Amino acid sequence: VGSEMCIRDRYSELTHAFGKSGVQALLIEASIPRLEEEANRLLWKMTEGRMSLKIETLRPRRGSSPEGETNVSETLDILISDEIGTRPYEMFSGGESFRVDFALRIALSKLLAWRSGAPLPTLFIDEGFGTQDGEGRDGILDVIHAIESDFQQILVITHIDEIKEAFPIRIEVTRNRSGSTFSMQ
Repeated sequence: VGSEMCIRDRYSELTHAFGKSGVQALLIEASIPRLEEEANRLLWKMTEGRMSLKIETLRPRRGSSPEGETNVSETLDILISDEIGTRPYEMFSGGESFRVDFALRIALSKLLAWRSGAPLPTLFIDEGFGTQDGEGRDGILDVIHAIESDFQQILVITHIDEIKEAFPIRIEVTRNRSGSTFSMQ
């Protein structure tokens, strides 16, 4: 009976360690600050310091437990702030939302590459610049140029001439009745 109890205790410990509140939760909690820091570095550069974000993984539940302890629930809340204050993602313009999304995507790519120990070979940026005013486009271009050394190749797909001109090497695709052709610029 004693060895059976010991095996059950070990099994219980392993179940907890590999369950949702075990190792994976520790990995996520350890990764969030790095993800947040990188996203904010990029967002700061794109918005000249006007926007930032905070990632929260726990939210207090309403009420409290009988013992007086506050219950919390797991969440993934991304709180975005600017000079007006913190407000929901939906309250930001399309251009502002794109910048937040862009910063998070780049930060997440870098985090995953760091965690796996693999290089970041290629970054594809497909459109999205149409939501930006001139200042927004300049901020995004600044970030793209700032992260060039993090990727072996960055491919930007756009129809906006101003964006095209920001890159020395371009593949121009032209579509006609018989199909599409490309040329190197």
